[in-house]
Amino acid sequence: MVADSNILVRVENLKKYFPITRGWLFSRQVGTVKAVDDVSLDIRQGETLGVVGESGCGKSTTGRAILQLHKPTSWHVFFEDVDLTTLNAAELRALRPKMQMIFQDSVAALNPRHSVGKIIGEPLVIHNVGTAREVHERVIELMEMVGLKPAWIKRFPHEFSGGQRQRINIARALALNPNFIVCDEPISALDVSIQAQVVNLLKELQKQLGLTYLFIAHDLSMVRHISDRVAVMYLGKVMELANRNDLFRDPLHPYTQSLSSAVPVPMPKHERRRRRFILKGDPPSPSNPPSGCVFHTRCPLSVEMCVTTVPEFRELRPDHFVACHLTDTETGSKIPEQTVLASELT
Repeated sequence: MVADSNILVRVENLKKYFPITRGWLFSRQVGTVKAVDDVSLDIRQGETLGVVGESGCGKSTTGRAILQLHKPTSWHVFFEDVDLTTLNAAELRALRPKMQMIFQDSVAALNPRHSVGKIIGEPLVIHNVGTAREVHERVIELMEMVGLKPAWIKRFPHEFSGGQRQRINIARALALNPNFIVCDEPISALDVSIQAQVVNLLKELQKQLGLTYLFIAHDLSMVRHISDRVAVMYLGKVMELANRNDLFRDPLHPYTQSLSSAVPVPMPKHERRRRRFILKGDPPSPSNPPSGCVFHTRCPLSVEMCVTTVPEFRELRPDHFVACHLTDTETGSKIPEQTVLASELT
């Protein structure tokens, strides 16, 4: 990736394979699921890097592996120029306050037997930050920061709506003043109107506190709204990484073009005339990925090289990286034979 002194997190060749076991007490390994397979990317201080892709492509596993919630199979992750692979448990624990996560399921992420005050203040207690009075004051401050009334401090999670529960998760993630937060689809379970409120809150907090986000989501329009750069993943690999405007205005990889064409246009006249790239078939199993380019089984431009050779993740334009043999700097990978008018789909 590019050399930049402003880089907060650098991921090099990240892999996470889950074993497939059978037999007595599942003691015999018969295969592996390649959830994340050789991912490299940079996250710069103060930016939001969006990660998109189909379900099961490895987005959430990438975020969890960066934070060591999943122990990677092989990796190099540098946080503030510190190689996390070289740290023991105590040293990694000391860095935990700087790296936090907002989980997708706001219900499962909150202990139903704890009050809101105890949930938000728990990180402070675990890391021995402040006295009981200081913890209480900090909890009040965090609740006000995310738009919750301090009078609700003794309520329990089941007494809140989905959007309010996600605000509790955000407040808990902010408790230790982190630099880097992984947002694992924090809005996917919320109503559309509430999604906008939560995303705007995240943007406001980022501006106010100087936060850095890894924002994982399915909603491309929301990713475009909140992200500075976007990484597109497919079957455990990054297919394309670029500035959000460049990626949505002129995607170079065929898979990115297909995703972009699926985003609705809020103008019926233009929507009917717009051409879409329809992919055939289903994504292969991550336990038995295709040889060469993992996308070649669904790519209309696939040639023999795609079947036999893994494409290099290369920089075709300034800060625009693509993993495709057939993409060039001028035109990208165009797939006109696969396009249909949106009106033909109805």
